[in-house]
Parts: sequence; C-alpha cells; structure tokens
Amino acid sequence: MSTALKWIKSSYSGSNGGNCVEVATTPATVHVRDSKVEDGPVLDLGPASWAALTGWISA
Repeated sequence: MSTALKWIKSSYSGSNGGNCVEVATTPATVHVRDSKVEDGPVLDLGPASWAALTGWISA
C-alpha cells in the first residue's frame, strides 16, 4: 500500500536525517510514517482524527 501513495516529508523535519515524519493523503485517510523506515508501520487516521492530532500537537 505505502508504495502507491505520494509521501510528503514534514516541513519541520531537518535535513540531517533525524526525526522525520512523512504523510500521504487519500480522500478518506491520512497515512503517517517514519521516513527512515519506509517499509515500516503506517498510522492510518481519518481526517477528523488527523485534525485533532495536529491540533493537539501544535497546542
């Protein structure tokens, strides 16, 4: 699944290979993964859950 998605690296991720988060979106789901582990686990969230998570993180 993750190979067919267009992954976008977070603008907050540095270029030194540290903590990097990537997201890929579909109409019904926001997929989140660690950019250093492309074949690793993916967190799948609905749009409302993604909005709640990002709102909580930025608070």
